[in-house]
Amino acid sequence: MGKWVDAVILLLHVLEVRRRILGTEHPDTLISSNDLANTYLKMGRWPEAERLHIQVLEARERILGTEHPHTLTSRNDLAKTFFNMGKWLDAERLQVQVLECRERVLGNEHPHTLISRNDLANTYSKVGNLPDAEGLLAHVLEVREKILGFEHPETLTSRNDLANTYLGIGNLPDAERLQVSVLEARERMLGFEHPETLASRNDLAWTYSHMGRWQDAERLHIQLQKMNWRVTIQRVLESLGNYL
Repeated sequence: MGKWVDAVILLLHVLEVRRRILGTEHPDTLISSNDLANTYLKMGRWPEAERLHIQVLEARERILGTEHPHTLTSRNDLAKTFFNMGKWLDAERLQVQVLECRERVLGNEHPHTLISRNDLANTYSKVGNLPDAEGLLAHVLEVREKILGFEHPETLTSRNDLANTYLGIGNLPDAERLQVSVLEARERMLGFEHPETLASRNDLAWTYSHMGRWQDAERLHIQLQKMNWRVTIQRVLESLGNYL
């Protein structure tokens, strides 16, 4: 938390200077306001982040227009703030606007469009709209597999997100199929004890539990326990080594 406090102090100073010299709606001032808002967001200081994001968005809409890339970034940042605050419907409203604009301006397969589609899917999942979330995530996965390849980290993340959605709607066979694919790829690319690999193993274990495959779930949980112990012991030994 200390580094974030230091960052806030520095950003507040820069923002104050830019407001005084450049004015409150100068592009550089708005960038400083946005940086401070995003730092507040990372610290969990959501009301402060919301206030600044709204100010930046309103200024950019007025000065740059509603479809300028910087305006869309501000709208997306405010949506993230709403999402973290549990204001799902407000987040959904902004994310729909950003997605529609990016599809129209950038195209359906642009990386920014895919990110917007994925963000909206996550919001749909939060409000229980799993069918629409499934449709968006399936499209993102299809495009990323085609453009990035089947084992790119972003493709694996999309496959994992879709698997979790399948799990939520009770489509356990498809959830298992995707989770096995993600786990095998992460074991091969990242190693058996990488945090993302461990998370994939845990997700698959829970799916096996939902399917009533208790022995398979237990096997994965035992593997997780052993690996977590090894990782913990290794960290302790490394910490002790720093004092020797």
